Amino acid sequence: MTSHGEDPDEVRFLLASDTHIGFMERDPVRGSDSINTFEEILTIARQHRVDFILHGGDLFHENKPSRPTMFKTMALLREYTLGDDPVSIELLSDPYSDSRPGTKFPSVNYEDENFNVSIPFFSIHGNHDDPQGLGEEGSLSALDILSAAGLLNYFGRMTLPGSNASRKRPSSTSSPLLALRPVLLRKGNTHIALYGMGNMKDERISHELMEKHVCMYRPAEATSEWFQVLALHQNRASHNPKAYVPEHILDNSFHLIVWGHEHEQRISPEAVSEKNYHISQPGSSIATSLSPGELSPKSVAIVHVKHKDFKLEPIPLQTVRPFVMKDIFLPVEARKEGVDITDRMSVTKLLRSHVESLISTASLQWSERFALIPETERPPPMLPLVRLRVTYDTHLPLGNIVRFGQEFTGRVANPNDVLQLKLIKQRQTQVSRPILSAAHLDQDMLPAEKLERVNLSSLVMENVRAQHFDLLNASQLQKSVMGYVEKDERDAIESFLNTSLQAVEQRLARQQMQESQLQSELERICAQQSCVDQPERTVG
Repeated sequence: MTSHGEDPDEVRFLLASDTHIGFMERDPVRGSDSINTFEEILTIARQHRVDFILHGGDLFHENKPSRPTMFKTMALLREYTLGDDPVSIELLSDPYSDSRPGTKFPSVNYEDENFNVSIPFFSIHGNHDDPQGLGEEGSLSALDILSAAGLLNYFGRMTLPGSNASRKRPSSTSSPLLALRPVLLRKGNTHIALYGMGNMKDERISHELMEKHVCMYRPAEATSEWFQVLALHQNRASHNPKAYVPEHILDNSFHLIVWGHEHEQRISPEAVSEKNYHISQPGSSIATSLSPGELSPKSVAIVHVKHKDFKLEPIPLQTVRPFVMKDIFLPVEARKEGVDITDRMSVTKLLRSHVESLISTASLQWSERFALIPETERPPPMLPLVRLRVTYDTHLPLGNIVRFGQEFTGRVANPNDVLQLKLIKQRQTQVSRPILSAAHLDQDMLPAEKLERVNLSSLVMENVRAQHFDLLNASQLQKSVMGYVEKDERDAIESFLNTSLQAVEQRLARQQMQESQLQSELERICAQQSCVDQPERTVG
């Protein structure tokens, strides 16, 4: 059904990505930023009467969202996406194709007669909310919880097709194929095939795409009539030549690629050389790092599709906290202002003046954002995010940079990390730069700089070996610790310890040795673990 005056063949959907709900939720100033902007996104969808919402991954910031975050998200989805307004898009694919094993309800919520859905919400998972766990239900994402509650349509799990799947395997390889099954939608005479690729390790997905190991299931009839959309969540920038997805490598049958994960806003469609498709990179709706990629204005977009033509209408977000940044090279700035770089008070005063200038810039940006709105109707100003990046090449007598930022408490949202310092050292001649651990850090570095340069995984391994947990496999212990830290796998360490110690106990029990022999056998087990845990050597 369509409202009076609407084109019965035009599909409108809202495009968003990387909302990171729950980011810094315990911060007294920034704690509500992510959920407030998420509500604005849902409000825009309702105001524009979209047919559905498409999210490009990282709906949540934490792999296991807190109860308050999950509650607020579910409450908003219930308020804005459920209702009596009819859904205008017809589902043509099997509504149970993406259902979890053991469940009896459709994976597309508006096909469930127990729910009144007014705006379907489709989402893939990102690297923050990817499936985890090895229980009977298999790996689960926070999106599975929302899906089971009937509030969200979770699609894009990468699966390996069975041997009897209707597909054509490349003859050049026996490697398994990654299967892409579309959600097939229709409104009037417009057909949309919605494909999803939830986040995987970039090395794996890049290899599979390069080797053409990806199997795309296509509509059985009238393939040429379908407008094909792919939502994926991977590295787009080539920081590592093996850990990103090249823009040109995707199937040429797509018309629009929705690229999640990258936080820089490049939402306007970008053509790809020698390809038929365009790429839209929505970027994040909240700044999770004070880096240049977060400076572009945060936006969502309404995509209008009719038959196989589309146009995209960007919509700036108004609830986003202002963010301003500046880079300075301290020796040059000091010479320009006649400041003695060895004098602490003079340097502090110089940096303070730059921060004051950034605060003024943020205030001006906020005023310009609401210039067309009557002053009495404008929202109260938000404290800005301010980052001054200072590069220097000699000892800097600045003292505690956190204390420096406290001067701006009540005027900026991030007083603890207003400054970012970077020391330029003489270029080293070695071929490769070693991964920094705590033992290799320059003692003259400031604490914040040390934290930025330490490789956490290597630091964990270094400390594990230093503790002489000789009965345990250090690599596996490192992996369990990182699972606890990065993925909030609360049982990871305990589970590893229980499994490891049970294996040792069973080994000793099988040998039925005397008590006097236990010590020598334990030493033998420790020696074996030590051999297994020897670090790999670099072959030049």
